[in-house]
Amino acid sequence: MARRREPAKPVRLDLAVYSDDRTLRDQVRQALGGLLADDLPPATMVEFATAPALLAAVHAGGLDCVILDAETTPLGGMGLAHQLRDEVKNLPPLVLLVARPVDVWLAAWSKADAVAPLPVDPITLPVLVAGVIRQSQAGTLQNVTLEPGAASRH
Repeated sequence: MARRREPAKPVRLDLAVYSDDRTLRDQVRQALGGLLADDLPPATMVEFATAPALLAAVHAGGLDCVILDAETTPLGGMGLAHQLRDEVKNLPPLVLLVARPVDVWLAAWSKADAVAPLPVDPITLPVLVAGVIRQSQAGTLQNVTLEPGAASRH
């Protein structure tokens, strides 16, 4: 009798964060830490300050989640999420960080898988990222949108 083989679980999660703001990249890294949840492997974070660098990494593959700052210039996370969704097959989950509640409709246009508020919330962001990763691994990824907070970095 042959045993059914379970898919191999990753040894670690590779997360990308895209923002032109080094302070925000630091906040995301600190909020996510090395372990998102007990049922997921440890996470490593790769930081990107420019769209071309992130695009190259996503096209190369191997990322488990991409976190995008909607406020980044000159190419914001919303436009980049939309572009990635159109260009990349087998795209990892995209989590969009937005500063204003009114940007939720734009986040829907961007085709991001989830939206999290700015400033970075160290409680909700890891839960949200872990949730989209679990759904992606199970093949059941759906939009897991949080209402963004009213705070802004401006």
